[in-house]
Amino acid sequence: MQELLLHKATEAEQRRVGECSVGLEEGDRKHIGSVIYKSIYTVVLSKKFNVLIPFGPLAVLVQKKTNRDGWVFILGLLGIMPLAERLGYTTEQLAFYSGPTVGGLLNATFGNATELIISIYALRTGRIRVVQLSLLGSLLSNLLFVLGITFFSGGIVRKVQVFDKEMAAVNSGLLLMATMGLLFPACLHSTGTELHFGISELALSRFSSCVLILVYLVSIIFQLKNLNDMGGSRTAEILDGDEDEEAAPEISKWESVIWLAITAAAISILSEYLVDAIEGTSLAWGVPVAFISVILLPIGGNTAAVTTSVMFAMKDKLDVSLGVAIGSSTQISMFIIPFCVVTGWIFGRHVDLNFQLFETATLFMAVLFVAFITQEGTSNYFKGVMLLFCYLLVAASYFVHGDPSSWLVISC
Repeated sequence: MQELLLHKATEAEQRRVGECSVGLEEGDRKHIGSVIYKSIYTVVLSKKFNVLIPFGPLAVLVQKKTNRDGWVFILGLLGIMPLAERLGYTTEQLAFYSGPTVGGLLNATFGNATELIISIYALRTGRIRVVQLSLLGSLLSNLLFVLGITFFSGGIVRKVQVFDKEMAAVNSGLLLMATMGLLFPACLHSTGTELHFGISELALSRFSSCVLILVYLVSIIFQLKNLNDMGGSRTAEILDGDEDEEAAPEISKWESVIWLAITAAAISILSEYLVDAIEGTSLAWGVPVAFISVILLPIGGNTAAVTTSVMFAMKDKLDVSLGVAIGSSTQISMFIIPFCVVTGWIFGRHVDLNFQLFETATLFMAVLFVAFITQEGTSNYFKGVMLLFCYLLVAASYFVHGDPSSWLVISC
């Protein structure tokens, strides 16, 4: 009898333990579900701009079903815009957990991730001219359009805004040096004065790329070590004030890493369809490939730069805005373009710094104009208007510019 009672008591205890474990499992599932939903809501659903994300899968579907490159390009461009903005957002969130120095390097590294992903795919498929034109377009867009709309937006809020002209001078110097690296191969090619035809230009480009990358790395070390002497204390105060307003990161460290990987993968997939659609879009619309690559394609990658720069400019934090616009241009010209040349060298592709004379001339004039307009360390809405109309002139010139280089895929 006692054994029977003991057996029943044991069974009852086991049932209670089982019910508790089931309850705990259900509770864990609900907790995990709520965490996932909160993360999705914060990163995706909370921003109205993200309603454009479905255009990305729609571009893939249109390409598979109809093969209409014009629609694929437009839909893909609309779809990649919010992804580029979210990539910048997740990088900023991850920077909260990395400290100011590493956080700054993270923002610098992933700030141009969209352009780098597009360039790597184009380089891998042999579309070397697309690599050159798309990176040139990002440079011109950052220097003229992003900086112009930043000055204009800030000038509406305040009559005159002040920024650190010493840091702007350093970035302008780096931009002029990078332009010099592009100008010499273009002039060498145009004048036909190569010592060894087809070899000297490529060798000069590879040597110049290594020099530019080295100088860029030294410039990062220099700016980090001399932050306080170059107006860094002012920038730090601005960022500290912004951190006080923002309070804390919106997502956790691992959520930031996961979303960073997801958005980068999505951009990588969509960039393939964008690049593949450029030639067909040019034929369908009757628009030069150079105009599509230099003017239209950078719109997707620079979405985050525009929103961030305008937001900080309207808060009278122009140093941060210039760090996004001019700093991004510096990274593209001093690191990403030379990096593509060195990468092509490693994989046996003849990627050089000869962007052709017309393209190099437009970049030289843009860099010179920005260096001139930022030398005083002040901005107003009229300077923004001048920059925006300069970009309009550049866009018009590429609309009537026939690219002398062939669009054919280069297999060497």
